[in-house]
Amino acid sequence: MEYSNIEGYSHLKRDSRTNSIINTNMSEYNEYLARRQMKSEENQKIQNMEKDLANIKGDLDEIKNLLRGLSNGS
Repeated sequence: MEYSNIEGYSHLKRDSRTNSIINTNMSEYNEYLARRQMKSEENQKIQNMEKDLANIKGDLDEIKNLLRGLSNGS
């Protein structure tokens, strides 16, 4: 692969074969990976909370049904 410099941007290179621009700044790339990992972890936490909430709702429905059954039986 052959890369050419982009004027005014020392960390950006252009791939002459595909004409794409490549960022060669590794610290920016590592920051991107860290942000992506944090976003993924946040999404996982949200999914876990939604699942826990659904379980709690199911438990409350079951408790309400048991209480109704007890109050109707007496």
